Amino acid sequence: QVQLVESGGGLAQPGGSLRLSCLDSGGDFSGYAMGWYRQPPGEQRELVASITLDGSTIYDDFAKGRFTISRDIAKNTMFLQMNSLKPEDTAVYYCNRLFATGFDYWGQGTQVIVFS
Repeated sequence: QVQLVESGGGLAQPGGSLRLSCLDSGGDFSGYAMGWYRQPPGEQRELVASITLDGSTIYDDFAKGRFTISRDIAKNTMFLQMNSLKPEDTAVYYCNRLFATGFDYWGQGTQVIVFS
């Protein structure tokens, strides 16, 4: 199966910033729309942002103006720049193909904790 490795999470204060990275050893970025997802404690996983084959980006309302998704196809990497962090951003963050489901492969994710 493919390998997805997320990194860059950690502890941040409200208003701070973090930059998450995703490495896809399978090279999916050149052929699939991709997304960043997050799962807050005790809640369902939700889509944060996506980037399509033509480079278009889409953000959930809570991420607009604060988060930026980007990719480097040549290096099989994807990024999520998170600014103006809020306590409600606390979650485990994952990368995967757009439209991935619970039956698909998921990596371990990277934990983001924002304390007030």
